[in-house]
Amino acid sequence: MTINCKGNRIDLSTPKVMGILNVTPDSFYDGGLYKNEAAILKQVKKMLDEGATFIDVGAYSSKPNAETISEIEELQRILPIVELLTSNFSNIVLSIDTFRSEVAKQCIGLGAALINDISAGSLDSKMIETVASLGVPYIMMHMRGTPQTMQQETHYENILKDILLYFSKRIAEARRYGMKDIIIDPGFGFGKTLKQNFELLKSIEGFKIVDLPLLIGMSRKSMIYKTLNTTPMEALNGTTALNMIALQKDASILRVHDVKEAMECVKLYRQLNA
Repeated sequence: MTINCKGNRIDLSTPKVMGILNVTPDSFYDGGLYKNEAAILKQVKKMLDEGATFIDVGAYSSKPNAETISEIEELQRILPIVELLTSNFSNIVLSIDTFRSEVAKQCIGLGAALINDISAGSLDSKMIETVASLGVPYIMMHMRGTPQTMQQETHYENILKDILLYFSKRIAEARRYGMKDIIIDPGFGFGKTLKQNFELLKSIEGFKIVDLPLLIGMSRKSMIYKTLNTTPMEALNGTTALNMIALQKDASILRVHDVKEAMECVKLYRQLNA
């Protein structure tokens, strides 16, 4: 499987790592850490040097009960970061974590390469059409409701079947607009209980049926630190353990805060399957 990012074909038959850069003050793990250009550039260089193929930038926290911010504020936060990164790293493959079509459009115009939408177009009716017209890859994630309501919407008849049905509708709409490169993300931690997250992890081979690349994002999430009775700061070992399981279940991309450790998982996984 390959995706086209700014004219470069990226082969996802070998798992890749996406490094997370949050420029929000309230993200659950690294909120407020990257407040100035020097800190941002240092962190991105570190992730790229450690082997990240993608850098995912978000300016709107999507943690449960996150504060709502306006589109204007999101643009004011993220556009300078996109300009900073594309001007300092000529070959960066920049992913934009947003559910707003105008944010997506302006960031792609500044040199970003793909869009990562937690709502799969359900929070902005123009998103799928906009991304399709831009001709960039689209990561569509499963979520119910909004970040403010999602943890009250956790009833499923069958979690795998329900999510597959959700994706079948979203993918059909994207194809209707001519979208070529689609990546799916089951949305660990979004509208799912702790038990449901592990049930989903056990069954993610079931997503093979859609024949699309699979992104997995479990990095330092509550399914890990609550199970281990610890904190996000102490959840790296648990993240690494579950990332290896995800790779064994055919994850194409690991979305992580800690690139070095994720790349070690990929290297060991590849050796195991050599």
